[in-house]
Amino acid sequence: MASLLITGANRGIGLEFVRQLAESKEGKWKHIFAACRNPAKAESLQKLAAIHPHVTPITLDVTDDATIEAAVKEVSSVVKENGLNVLINNAGIIALEPLEKVNREMLHEYFNVNTAGPLIIVQKFLPLLKQGAATSKVSGLSFYRGSIFNMTSGMGSISDNTSGKMYAYRASKAALNMVSRSLSVDLKADNILAISLAPGWVQTDMGGKNATLKVEDCVSMLLKEMETAGENENGKVVNFRGGIYPW
Repeated sequence: MASLLITGANRGIGLEFVRQLAESKEGKWKHIFAACRNPAKAESLQKLAAIHPHVTPITLDVTDDATIEAAVKEVSSVVKENGLNVLINNAGIIALEPLEKVNREMLHEYFNVNTAGPLIIVQKFLPLLKQGAATSKVSGLSFYRGSIFNMTSGMGSISDNTSGKMYAYRASKAALNMVSRSLSVDLKADNILAISLAPGWVQTDMGGKNATLKVEDCVSMLLKEMETAGENENGKVVNFRGGIYPW
């Protein structure tokens, strides 16, 4: 049985990941750590945790290293020598700013949350991920053995950008894709996958009510792609339909 941690688990895609993973009948998850900035106020997450004992809400702010380090200690105290198998960096921010509205403070905020946050979280949790991959009974590069999924966007694709705008968001997601690529090279010897996931336009607080995908459908399709991911997907940008996004 594997252990998984996901950030931004209090709402939207993150919360739906927790729900679908927790309700899985296959019994593959020993621990699901659902991280967000204020778990005590995440009512829907708390209800899930009350129903599913293997779901553990934990405090983690992707911009605050102290909370990340505290989360590592908390997870380590639970998983012990078995380590952590899956890390889903889901937390992020988005806005529809035009060129005239971009400023240094905005760029700093977006890169801090969308790019630096996931990278530092991987760095801090890496000993547990290596431990999880080393002790897993699953062979090869596999979702359940050792994997990192960074939630990106089709808007992070440089060659697919035909509409412009959204400078801070696009740039931070393009940078996140490069982070995933480097991780896929550096961690391959440790049998840890690193993949960027593009969920599409989803009906969440970030995506808005006019989005084309229901959150439950999006997460269901993403999980199917994650469960079958391996060597061919490592270091690439995979969308919810299994396609590979161009850089």
